[in-house]
Amino acid sequence: MSRRPLVRLSLRHMLLISAIDDSGSLKRASELIAMSQPRATKALQEAEELTGKKLFHRTNRGLTPTAAGDCVIRNAKTMLAQLGKLELELDGITAGNWSRLRIGTIMGAVPILNEVIQQHLKRYPQTSFEIIEDSSAELLRQLDRGLLDLVIGRSSVSATPQLYHVTAFHDERLAVVANPAHPLVGRERIRLEDLAESRWIVYEAGMPMRLSLEQEYRRAGLAFPLALLETRSALATMSLIQGDPNMVALLSSDVAAFFVRFGAACTLPMQLQWKSDPYEVITRKSHDLPEHALHFIKNLVG
Repeated sequence: MSRRPLVRLSLRHMLLISAIDDSGSLKRASELIAMSQPRATKALQEAEELTGKKLFHRTNRGLTPTAAGDCVIRNAKTMLAQLGKLELELDGITAGNWSRLRIGTIMGAVPILNEVIQQHLKRYPQTSFEIIEDSSAELLRQLDRGLLDLVIGRSSVSATPQLYHVTAFHDERLAVVANPAHPLVGRERIRLEDLAESRWIVYEAGMPMRLSLEQEYRRAGLAFPLALLETRSALATMSLIQGDPNMVALLSSDVAAFFVRFGAACTLPMQLQWKSDPYEVITRKSHDLPEHALHFIKNLVG
């Protein structure tokens, strides 16, 4: 069976396919990469002929990727990200001992990440860091596309965990935090029913920390509150807590301790039964990391 002539796919094809995904329109994509629309139309036709697949559905609202299109988009973005990384590394060689690390992290691991970055900079002072905070699912999508070098999160949310090198390194504990002026601050022990008049700040539905809180309510035989404030941002959580003494939030104990240290919040004395999966450092099996990245991971898991 003859192989498809994929080697004839050019950087021009990859740039166009990536731009169509970003913009949803062939016209806007051609503008993004400074290509005439007739040339862009021809390039897309060439890409579909070379792959032997229809890559986009044409609709009144623009172009949406097919299953094959999703596959090509993912790989196109990985290739383009690698080229960008190559350019930065070459610039670093010119400038001296410069390196770059792109790290995705879930919120709870941010205090740990901060400590390891400080250690890393002592040995590699010319390192430039890009840090993205998001959910594990979104961070793994970016890792798959070559936009991140490593992720601190949980591989269990992925449908393809076999694609990654995974090392567990830190157990997460949870804490309930509140405004220092919360009416229950100072109590020796607080139960969920005591928070009936408080408003919860929570992650959106389906995320591990939200599920853990829902499970605590089920164990206590209580209905889960409906009037919630949903965010995955630690800064938004703290801003909301500062604005209303009656608000409470469930955070990782590491994040909670950080805000308590600066007087921005208090930890309420509650006994939570739920225990989460440990944090993991996750990298792609298909991608070899440079020495400075391996050194960073060693500090993180050691």
